[in-house]
Amino acid sequence: MSGLKVTPKIIVVRPRKKKSSGHHGGSWKVAYADFVTAMMAFFMVMWIVSMDEGVKDVVEGYFNNPIGFRRGYATGNSPMFEGSAATNKTPAPVATPQRAAEQQRLNEAAQEIRQGVETLGLQGVEAEIAVSVTAEGLRVEMAEGAEGETFFSFGSARPEQALDRVLSVVAQSLGEMPNTVVIEGHTDAAPYPRADYTNWELSVDRANTARRMLVERGLAESRVLEVRGYADRRLRYPDEPRNPGNRRVTLFVASAVDTPTAPIEGTETGGEPSDPSEASSAGAPSGG
Repeated sequence: MSGLKVTPKIIVVRPRKKKSSGHHGGSWKVAYADFVTAMMAFFMVMWIVSMDEGVKDVVEGYFNNPIGFRRGYATGNSPMFEGSAATNKTPAPVATPQRAAEQQRLNEAAQEIRQGVETLGLQGVEAEIAVSVTAEGLRVEMAEGAEGETFFSFGSARPEQALDRVLSVVAQSLGEMPNTVVIEGHTDAAPYPRADYTNWELSVDRANTARRMLVERGLAESRVLEVRGYADRRLRYPDEPRNPGNRRVTLFVASAVDTPTAPIEGTETGGEPSDPSEASSAGAPSGG
């Protein structure tokens, strides 16, 4: 037995490699994408809910008629800031801190004008001066009283003393403001006796007289954006075409926030007259 040769047994050890658990595929990406989409929808809803009513009308117009909406705004301008919607509604300006501050300045100017006119002591004149503030700006209207010669001599552009004193107050109140000013002239329906001089020329001349007086009293000439004459096309009292109150001059102080021009009296924001020939501007030929 001792002479037998023993062959050693060979043992092979193969270590096992640990398998990693992996990243569970791409299922987490789907869940994350759903979460992001839900959050985006939530913030969209919150954004729309907080919008101004006019902007909501624009959004509603898109969903009611997407094709017509795209055709209406094919130029690429966003209707959110164009002031009109596919639903034929005019959205009100979106409230911003700048607009709120501008509105406050206009209200203060209006109050200053009212108080200044009261201190003039012009009996009966205060009732013929209307001062109002809208989203578009400040409007000061000076209409003739029952006597018919409160601000201008009858049938002419010669100013009366009351107009001089009122415009001095207006020029002083508007002197430090950067807003542009539009001046409008109106007459009644009584025909002018001269063939070569009509209510068109008279309305423009009265508006231009008011412009000159404002500039002479301190209003920067560069602030005057436009002078308009409407003759008897925009009567204050349509049922009484010869009422002296139809003869008036209107000053419009446009808001300095997103308001490139003043709206024409009797129209909505940024509207146009039904007939372009209705407005006659100083420096352009007048005519019906």
